[in-house]
Amino acid sequence: MAKKLVTLDISKNKLSGSIPIWIGENLSSLIVLCLRSNLFHGIIPAQLAKLSSLQILDLAQNNLSGCIPHSFGDFKAMVVTNHTQWWSLFSILSVAEPFFPFFNDDVLNSFVYLESVLISAKGLQMEYSKVLSLATSIDLSNNKLSCELPEKLTKLHGLHFLNLSGNHLIGKIPESIGDMKQIESLDLSTNNLFGTIPSSMSTLNFLGHLNLSHNSLSGKIPSSTQLQSFDPSAYNSNHGLCGSPLQNCANGTHYSQVTNEEEGKGDWTEMLWLYIGLTMGFITGFWMIIGTIIIKQTIRIAYFRSIDKVHDWIYVKMVVYSEAEVNFLKKELRSK
Repeated sequence: MAKKLVTLDISKNKLSGSIPIWIGENLSSLIVLCLRSNLFHGIIPAQLAKLSSLQILDLAQNNLSGCIPHSFGDFKAMVVTNHTQWWSLFSILSVAEPFFPFFNDDVLNSFVYLESVLISAKGLQMEYSKVLSLATSIDLSNNKLSCELPEKLTKLHGLHFLNLSGNHLIGKIPESIGDMKQIESLDLSTNNLFGTIPSSMSTLNFLGHLNLSHNSLSGKIPSSTQLQSFDPSAYNSNHGLCGSPLQNCANGTHYSQVTNEEEGKGDWTEMLWLYIGLTMGFITGFWMIIGTIIIKQTIRIAYFRSIDKVHDWIYVKMVVYSEAEVNFLKKELRSK
């Protein structure tokens, strides 16, 4: 029976502990998994990516930590982009039902799953009561997730809603985010993301809600009808950002200054660590040699004897060379 379970919604309880691994291993038919507003902690199990039919994943408002699993880019039902074909098929079957009695509810539900579910998207929590094959959503907001955004996440070409706000994510927004052509709502606010906004985001034609506020993004906002149509609040508290709908970049000087400052800081940091490494290496090597000489008497005696031998060898060579030069000069003078 567990393998036939389609919806698991245990949100708004006081459940604690880690998310069970067996959810991803045993509930293979899940379409909706909602664990929001609980007390779950620990890392997100990578085994959840085994849920090949999963379309709604809501783990928001818990105490989850660690990284977003790279395997999340493997959700098969969120990779495909042909959900509209299911809707067309459902419409045809619905029209045909009065003429063909065998098209009953069981037959229809075997093609598409009808249900209503609450989805946090576009800045609101709304009840999504359409055919669930049209809805794909991942909400990991308001946790303690860190690390960088997995680039594999951008392989979810059929994902409509993505909310990763209120975490501790770092790094840059992947350039390949422009491959998520079906995305309608993207919320990456209140994290520690830096760098520029990828130019590929200007190609997200279905994007109706965007929130990148409260990060450390910089540079010019890419030019596109879509990105310029959002309210300036979507970019608030990114002090390095400029361009419409924010203030102008003053012919690119603002962008170049921010970029140069970041590059300068990076170069200075690299040079600093280089000099620190060289200094520590020299000090370590020097005191290893001196310490060994001081502590070991036999090594100390052998060391100074070798120095004496080298000194004597150089002295003898210099004397022999000098005498040879003197004899040569004397012969030259006598010949004259």
